[in-house]
Amino acid sequence: MGSIVSGSKPLAGVAVLLNHGQVLSVTDSLGGFYFNQLVKGRYVITIQAAGYEAYHNRVLVADTLIKLPVIALKSKINQLEEVTVVNSYATMRKRESTLLPDVVSQDYLLRNSGGSLMKSLEKLPGIKAIGIGSGNAKPLIRGLGFNQVVVVENGMKHEGQQWGADHGLEIDQYAAGRVEIVKGPAAIIHGSDAIAGVVDIQAPALPEPHTSGGAVALTGKSNNALWTVSANAFTRTQRWFVTGRVTATEYADYRVPADTVYIYSYAAALHKNRVRNTAGRELNLHVSTGWVGNNVQSVFNASRTYSRSGFFANAHGLEPRRVDAALHDASDRDIQLPSQEVVHYKLMNRTSFQFAGHRAEVQVGVQQNFRQEWNRYVNHGYMPAVYPAHMTIPSTLERQYDKTVTSLLLKDEWQWGNHTITVGGSGDYQRNSIDGWSFLIPAFTQWNAGAYLYDKWKLHPQWLVSAAVRYDYGQIRMKPYTDWFASEVVNNGDTMQQFLSRSQQALRSFSSVNWSAGISHTPGNWLFKMNVGSSFRMPIAKELGANGVNYHYFRYEKGNINLNAERSYQLDVAAGWNSSKASVTISPFLNYFPNYIFLNPTAAHDYYYGAGNQVFEYTQSRVMRYGAELQVRYDFLPHWSASLAAEYLYNRQLSGGKKGYTLPFTPPPSVLTGVTWRPAFRKGVSDTYFTLEWRVAAAQNRIVPPERTTPSYQLFDFSAGTRMLTKGQPIYVHLQVQNLFNTNYLNHTSFYRLIALPEAGRNIVLSLRVPLLWKAPAAGSN
Repeated sequence: MGSIVSGSKPLAGVAVLLNHGQVLSVTDSLGGFYFNQLVKGRYVITIQAAGYEAYHNRVLVADTLIKLPVIALKSKINQLEEVTVVNSYATMRKRESTLLPDVVSQDYLLRNSGGSLMKSLEKLPGIKAIGIGSGNAKPLIRGLGFNQVVVVENGMKHEGQQWGADHGLEIDQYAAGRVEIVKGPAAIIHGSDAIAGVVDIQAPALPEPHTSGGAVALTGKSNNALWTVSANAFTRTQRWFVTGRVTATEYADYRVPADTVYIYSYAAALHKNRVRNTAGRELNLHVSTGWVGNNVQSVFNASRTYSRSGFFANAHGLEPRRVDAALHDASDRDIQLPSQEVVHYKLMNRTSFQFAGHRAEVQVGVQQNFRQEWNRYVNHGYMPAVYPAHMTIPSTLERQYDKTVTSLLLKDEWQWGNHTITVGGSGDYQRNSIDGWSFLIPAFTQWNAGAYLYDKWKLHPQWLVSAAVRYDYGQIRMKPYTDWFASEVVNNGDTMQQFLSRSQQALRSFSSVNWSAGISHTPGNWLFKMNVGSSFRMPIAKELGANGVNYHYFRYEKGNINLNAERSYQLDVAAGWNSSKASVTISPFLNYFPNYIFLNPTAAHDYYYGAGNQVFEYTQSRVMRYGAELQVRYDFLPHWSASLAAEYLYNRQLSGGKKGYTLPFTPPPSVLTGVTWRPAFRKGVSDTYFTLEWRVAAAQNRIVPPERTTPSYQLFDFSAGTRMLTKGQPIYVHLQVQNLFNTNYLNHTSFYRLIALPEAGRNIVLSLRVPLLWKAPAAGSN
């Protein structure tokens, strides 16, 4: 439809808006943009790009396609402002919503590559990851995680085994085109579980018509000798397109700045500072295809993510002293027992229709998460000392979970005066079966359904009001489970052998009405927002029916079948100011739970199954939470800029056995400051940067037993990168030195922090990305 340039240089990632943001497009790497689902009428086109004067023009759509000449933007300042997280698209999103989302691009993920997607996002204030080893991590938003955070990939809610801290996201970060994070309740759109917020992983933009190309990304890391190769290819005619990606990763045991770790008073020596048996490998495949018409667009996505990784051998099971250190230390790249293996399949279709001013969307999908935990058989309680030969379950299959989810989403959006009305609904059916010689949670089936109404009212170009309401209903049916071995039971003085029941059949139903309301005011360079809302979460199978040993924590966990649905009320406020040289944003929040669900340690110990481990029971209490995030940027010299990102969170339980205590995994206050130099080099080298970052994290002394306090720490990171042009071929190079001074520190949200295992030592990360364009569109074809 058109293209945008500055001089002769195409501008990528520029937001192009029609009618003040009611319709949006973003330019691709060649500066091109298009709208493929427009109805006839008059439109106002607006183009906003940092460092350039805004462009406004009126266009008339007389048929299904309009063509514009090349649009040349005029520079507003000599030097582009530094953008760490926010870009032109992000600025538009913040102005067109009563919420304040964080938006990161694919380039940001490459510049800040961690061991997983969530590790790559940890520099955002309010965002943390529960990390286990170097390849698995799950999100924490303002201290809340597990089933309180919804992860959406390509429009569909990602469903894995979210309940375990050792269960990472089965997501390929190289396949993400853009990630939007909403901090705060988002249950209106995404349903139950979105109490803490949403991590929305969006696919890359569709290829331009009549183009073919691809890209190769390479990453290497020194700490665990990691290598990653990710390659994608695409092709498109006028209407049809196909894209594909393959990502392969392999890594060794990671190193920490310590030679000994103490596991409940037992000293475990670390060979060459390596955390034994934390190596792993991944292989991920993605394919998408579809048809792009004037009024109809249909896209199919299929993916398979696979990972196999080891657990720290000394911190898994009932007896950390029974570890064959010589076997594990013989190689730092092998994967011995204990280990986990996960395969996640997804198949989905999203079809959108444009008719009579409406934009309707239908999405259907199915996904399967198949997870196995492997370990040597270790008996406890009344389990046989030797694994019986007649068992059909392999003696090394500790646990297995097989979860299949079928989902449907419907949405219709239309304009009614200055109102943008959205009506939507969703439903899914889940089936999770179990296997293995060890029991923790029962098998279950679950279904959920909900519908919502959302109104966004544009009172004025500077004023926006939103209101929404949603109804949800869900039902979970847990299946019975009986031990495969007999236990001794004393009844009226007589001792008998009995196969004990660990889980009874149970059926629970939950329903809720939730609402939200917000207002946004964006006068000039200022931004003011306020949003208030309620949300809820159904208890999961583990919270309702757990009854077994959690080998990762050396504890016995028991569910509570009588738990109520978790409810939350939250107030979010944001104020900010942005100019070409500086910006500042502060976003405080207040959150109240009348019945927060948590795992409470008791004075009891289990000897039937838990070898005397302490019993933890799921319970509920009233909880108050509040905090804030602060982001500042300042260009103090033509090529120099400084940034600051700070966060603070306070939790307190207001009732129950832990009244007065905080919540587990509560991150301490921290401040991340950075200084960036962006020099101007010779022709052919651009977008060069050198950044030094300094993180200061306070001590976390407010804990809930049996958590341990963590001391304060300071951490330095260095990064640099550039874009080189060789014979017309761009090459992007990024370098990071994480934990520059090899600091020994504890991350309060780390899985292994419970045994005082420090975080990874110094890590040098080198990333390269080479985009390839084999066939470009002919002049005037768009």
